[in-house]
Amino acid sequence: MQIRPYIKKQSLRFGMTEILVAVAVASALFCAETLMAADTPGASETQVKAIFLFNFAKYVEWPATAFTNATAPITIGVMGTDPFGDNLQHDIEGKTMNGRPFVIKHLATDSDLSGCQILFISDSEASRMEEILDKAGALPILTVGEDEQFAQKNGIINFVLKDRKVRLEIDLAAARKAGLTISSRLLAVADVVKGRTN
Repeated sequence: MQIRPYIKKQSLRFGMTEILVAVAVASALFCAETLMAADTPGASETQVKAIFLFNFAKYVEWPATAFTNATAPITIGVMGTDPFGDNLQHDIEGKTMNGRPFVIKHLATDSDLSGCQILFISDSEASRMEEILDKAGALPILTVGEDEQFAQKNGIINFVLKDRKVRLEIDLAAARKAGLTISSRLLAVADVVKGRTN
């Protein structure tokens, strides 16, 4: 009498396991374009970083106060020597995210940062890194760098080279301080994630 219910229960359990596995695989595939950016054969280091910089907008949630209105652009600020050339402009050309176009701004060290959602700080600004990050850290800005000092001074996402490939270090504590939420999909492809709360 109790064999059939047991079999049915076990079948449901196995079915749920298959669903969970499928969801995990789908999540990994969803992040594939970001992973592909790091593994694109023949792409230069700066091309890879430019692709990542654009793609970060897909996996970061900003507070409403980060934008002046519902259609305001996502502004990518570049501070210091611009290593991207035309790569970043090419990547954002004609692209939108949640109805928002992308804009690139080249900034001086003393520029007003409040209009930026993403700020790339070149390693040419190493001597001013702490000052810049202190200023940006109080705003809802995703700070991105490429210097060991950047990670030590509470930058949010740092590019690092490992086995000649661009990898990511993410500081969740710095992201929380800026009021940003980083998707678990992006965290899953980072080599180092600091500041986890669980």
